[in-house]
Amino acid sequence: MEKLKDLNKRTAPKSVMPEKVIQFGEGNFLRAFVDWIIWNMNQKTDFNGSVVVVQPIEKGMVDWLNGQDCLYHVNLQGLDGGKPVNSLTRIDVISRALNPYSQNAAFMALADQPEIRFVISNTTEAGIAFNPECKLEDAPASSYPGKLTQLLYRRYQTFNGDPTKGLIIFPCELIFLNGHHLKDCIEKYIELWKLPEGFKKWFEECCGVYATLVDRIVPGFPRKEIKDIQQKISYADNLVVQAEIFHLWVIEAPKEIAKEFPADKAGLHVLFVPSEAPYHERKVTLLNGPHTVLSPVAFLSGINIVRDACKDPFVGKYIHKVQFEELMETLNLPKEELEKFAGDVLERFMNPFVDHQVTSIMLNSFPKYQTRDLPGVKTYLERKGVLPEGLVFGLAAIITYYKGGKRADGTEIVPNDAEDIMELLKNLWATGDTQKVTDGVLSATSIWGEDINKIKGLNALVKKDLDLIQSVGMLEAVKTIL
Repeated sequence: MEKLKDLNKRTAPKSVMPEKVIQFGEGNFLRAFVDWIIWNMNQKTDFNGSVVVVQPIEKGMVDWLNGQDCLYHVNLQGLDGGKPVNSLTRIDVISRALNPYSQNAAFMALADQPEIRFVISNTTEAGIAFNPECKLEDAPASSYPGKLTQLLYRRYQTFNGDPTKGLIIFPCELIFLNGHHLKDCIEKYIELWKLPEGFKKWFEECCGVYATLVDRIVPGFPRKEIKDIQQKISYADNLVVQAEIFHLWVIEAPKEIAKEFPADKAGLHVLFVPSEAPYHERKVTLLNGPHTVLSPVAFLSGINIVRDACKDPFVGKYIHKVQFEELMETLNLPKEELEKFAGDVLERFMNPFVDHQVTSIMLNSFPKYQTRDLPGVKTYLERKGVLPEGLVFGLAAIITYYKGGKRADGTEIVPNDAEDIMELLKNLWATGDTQKVTDGVLSATSIWGEDINKIKGLNALVKKDLDLIQSVGMLEAVKTIL
C-alpha cells in the first residue's frame, strides 16, 4: 500500500489569486457547490479570484481547513447522460479560513480589501435571523446578519462611501427568498444601531442582496470509501467531500451581475433570472413532490431504495406518471425546460452511488404532502376538470403507511411525524372504517390549514384507493392506475 502524503501547499500545487469572495460557512455544501463553481470559473474564465472563509459560529472547521492549507478534493458521483461518473477534483480556491471569534481584527480587516466584491453564505436556515441583543461594538456580533452589517459599515467608512466598493451578496441558505430575509435583517440592524443615513443610502444603492436557490445533494465526507479515495489521490485528505453531479444555482439578480460572476461562461448551471419563484416552485413540485408520494408506494410494495423504485416496472411507471403527466401539467415554465428538469430529477433518483432509503423521505409526510403535492392536486383539477389519480393515490398510500403494523415481508412500518398527527391517525385507524379514516384525515385543518373534504371528488377517490390497498395490497393497487 502506497504511503500517503500530507495535503498542503508544499506537497500539492496551489494557485494564488486575489481574494474576491468572503464566504460565511466552511461546511460540506459550500465546499462542494460554491467553491467547486468558483474553481471552475477560475479554470475556464478570467474570474481569477479566491475565497476567504469565515466560520459563522464559534466552533467549526477552520483549523482543519488551515491544517491542509485549505486544499481538499470533491468527489462527484452520479449519472451523466445515463453513464456513471465518479470523479475526483482537487479544489484550491480557498486562500485562508478565519474564526471571527478568535481573529476578529483579521475578520473586520476584510472590509478594507479593495478587491473584495462578493459575500456568499450558508449558515443553515436558522442563520438568517435578527437578534436584537447584537451590538455594533460586539467582536463579533453573534448573528450572521449582525456580522455582515458590521463588515459593511466598516467598508463604508474605510472607502468613504465610494459607490464602486459596494458588495454583491448571495445567500445560499435553504429559505425561499433568502436574500429578501437577509436584507431585511441588515436594515433592522442599521435602525437598531442608529447607523448614519449615508451608510443606509450606500447599502441600498451600492450593494445588492440577491435571493438564490441552490440544488445539489451533498452526502458529505465519504466514510465508507475514504481509504480507497486517499489511495487513489495519494494524499491523506481528511476533508474530501462527496456530492452528486447535478448542480443548479438560480440567482434573482440583473444580468450585469453575471458579467462579474461568469459561471455561465464556464458551462455551469448558474442562472441569473428576474424571479426565483418559478424555479423554486419547479424544484418543490418536480423533485420534492414525486419523492413524497413515491416513498410510501415503494415501501409498501416491498422496495427500500429510491433507485430500485424507479427501476421497478410498476412503481417506476407510477413515478413517471405523477411527474410527467400530473405535476408537470401544473407548472408555468416552458414545456421543454420542465421535461429537461424532470429527466434530470429521474437521473438523480437513479444515482448508482447513493442508496437513498425511502423511509428517510417518509419523515413528516403529511406536512410535506401539504406543501409539495396538494397545490398540484388543486391546480390539476382546476385546469383539467378531473383529479390527478397518481397524486391522490399517493395521499392514500401515506394514510396507509401511517396505519403502522408490518409489511408483507415482516418489515416493521414505523411512521414518524408530529405527535398530534400520529395520535389522530392511530385513533382513526382504530375505528377499522376507511370512510371514517378518510373523513378524519381530510378534515384535519391542523395538517392542511383547511378542510380538504371540500375539494370536489377527493373524499370518494381517497376512500376508493384506501379500500383497494387494504384488499389487494399496494403493488396490485398501483397497477390499476397505470
